[in-house]
Amino acid sequence: MTDLNRRQVLTAAALAGAAGALSPLAPRAARGAVSAAGTQAPGFYRYKVGDYECTSINDGARTFPMPDKFVTNLSKDEALAAADAAYMPKGMVTVPFNPQLINTGSKLVLIDTGNGVANLEASKGAVGRTLQNLTAAGVDPKSIDIVVLSHLHPDHTNGIKLGDGSLAFPNAEIMVPAKDWEFWASDENAARAQSDMTKNYFANVKKTFSGLESKVTKFDWDKEVAPGITAIATPGHTPGHTSFAVASGNARVLIQSDVTNIPEFFLRNPDWHVAFDNDPDMAQATRHKFYDMAVAEKATVIGFHFQFPSIGHVEKDGNSYRLIPAPWNPVI
Repeated sequence: MTDLNRRQVLTAAALAGAAGALSPLAPRAARGAVSAAGTQAPGFYRYKVGDYECTSINDGARTFPMPDKFVTNLSKDEALAAADAAYMPKGMVTVPFNPQLINTGSKLVLIDTGNGVANLEASKGAVGRTLQNLTAAGVDPKSIDIVVLSHLHPDHTNGIKLGDGSLAFPNAEIMVPAKDWEFWASDENAARAQSDMTKNYFANVKKTFSGLESKVTKFDWDKEVAPGITAIATPGHTPGHTSFAVASGNARVLIQSDVTNIPEFFLRNPDWHVAFDNDPDMAQATRHKFYDMAVAEKATVIGFHFQFPSIGHVEKDGNSYRLIPAPWNPVI
């Protein structure tokens, strides 16, 4: 056994300490923690359709306790099971919102406007983010030429105005489906409304479009609303609910608007009826017709209530469908 005297032990310890200080694996003094950001990243995602540059704009997502009749033709327990299977917060449902910006080269077109800035503070930043995400994407709201609305529900129309009542897109033509305008602008229809939700929809249309009636252009189905953007009849969710085909060159995508609400429920189960549908049976038939078309075309489908960036493909799955999200592309 080798004997070590006190001097040898101290010397060895000092050498070991010096070597450790030089080693890249040696422990280092703790550094100060970086403060948490506390905010989410901007929500915009660009994609190409032929020569058109398109941008999915996230307006946010609302998470709320599932109403007893969120799905009107089955039990709440069955609906909650679907939410659990989609890993939504317990007892809750999450609904995203995603307007689309289409740059045709000659026109800058915004399809739907989101929940509006008035809801931004009230929701603590959960919804109403369209304007700030347009700004983050480098888009001045004044540069938008056309605002096209798929239908007149509040989460699609309330972004037309700012909190002070002025226009969020002051230079834009506002285009609405003729059939939806005819229905929601009717005082007679409003008087016949039964549910509080439907009554609120009528009141919101009156409030949102007050003073804008002369600035609104009504469009018909199967016509172009802007270069390369054609309106497709997809009624049921509302009487004039409209989807859009965006085509440039040999490329084409389908913007389905609200053919389905969240796909985890109503694309997987196209015969389920969501509380927001005006005519549930017609909406059910429309889902099958639209998705059969999308499957046959192998079309890219963009959904207002799909998870951001809201782009995917639909496949047939027995009597149902499933959504295959498109892979994230770091380049355009």
